[in-house]
Amino acid sequence: MLQKFKNLSRRFLVFLNIVAALSFLIGCYAYLFSPEKYWIIGAFALTSFYFLMLLLLFLLFWILVRSKFFLISLVSIIVAWNPIQHLIQLNFSSNFKQFKDSSSIRIMSWNIEHFEITKQTKQPEKRKSMFEVINTFSPDVACFQEVVATSDNPDATNYIPDIMKKLGFSSFHYTYNPRLDFDNTHHFGIAIFSRYPIINKKSISYPPHTYNSIFQYADIVKNEDTFRVFNFHLQSLKFNRKNLALINNPEANNVALKESKSIIGKFRKGLLFRAKQSERIASVIAQSPYPVIVCGDFNDVPNSYAYHTIGDGLQNTFVKKGSGLGRTFYKIAPTLRIDNIFVDKRFKVQQFERVKKYISDHYPVIADLIKE
Repeated sequence: MLQKFKNLSRRFLVFLNIVAALSFLIGCYAYLFSPEKYWIIGAFALTSFYFLMLLLLFLLFWILVRSKFFLISLVSIIVAWNPIQHLIQLNFSSNFKQFKDSSSIRIMSWNIEHFEITKQTKQPEKRKSMFEVINTFSPDVACFQEVVATSDNPDATNYIPDIMKKLGFSSFHYTYNPRLDFDNTHHFGIAIFSRYPIINKKSISYPPHTYNSIFQYADIVKNEDTFRVFNFHLQSLKFNRKNLALINNPEANNVALKESKSIIGKFRKGLLFRAKQSERIASVIAQSPYPVIVCGDFNDVPNSYAYHTIGDGLQNTFVKKGSGLGRTFYKIAPTLRIDNIFVDKRFKVQQFERVKKYISDHYPVIADLIKE
């Protein structure tokens, strides 16, 4: 009887190990499947890190009991080795040096959550802290998402010429949809700020011409080199407080079924929108006559369709010089690295930094580049 129980237990564990391996592989290679046809596969990309941890536990267990079934996990990890490198990095590089090499270009990308304009009256230190972080690292080019500002009204809280003066920038490109103004004074958009001259800039919008369907680029000149900087904010999931409460504590919600359906619907919609947005952005990137730097809030994880569509043929600065999981959105889950800086292969990535400051709901990411 005992032997029969052991056999059943072993078979059950092997079955679980195989399911975990298949789920892990699907998540790692989710980017190969268009969300328009296989949107459900996108969910596996979100869980691939957790399945990797489970596979490592299975690997250790089978080794300890001296079973050949350790090969299930080992082979799965080997097959997914390339996608794993986008998921987690084991670089042990030196600390980020704030002193900037004059031959390099320092890039910052940050979802600055409106420059905290809604808290300006009661918590003015929030906005001040944002400016301090930016000035501390002194980027040559900064790409911001969720920018609430204006260049028209000098009396406005976030008047762009004032912001430029405080941060030491000389040029800017601000893109927004006037139909989605934040208030009567400020717009809601995305912005590129530069210490170098911007010689050309463009805003591109596709139907339905919402905030997330608009992106921008600017051609920037440093000495004799010209490079094109892209900035965008892909479709978010638009989870409300009830959605987030259910995600963070599934047992604490009395209307779990209704909220679960809402979460699934928003997740599917977000995947479909990001797929189309990323394809359009990638198409414009491919037409650039200059080396490109691509910054944005992807609202999607590594190994996702949007991440790989935009990053195809480019280097991810975190993959080159980052370490660990590189989480950039500190709410919901510890694995959400959704903010990225991709660069042309004609750049060498010197160093990368994720600044863990709890000011916005996103961490800023910074990379130093040298044109080769």
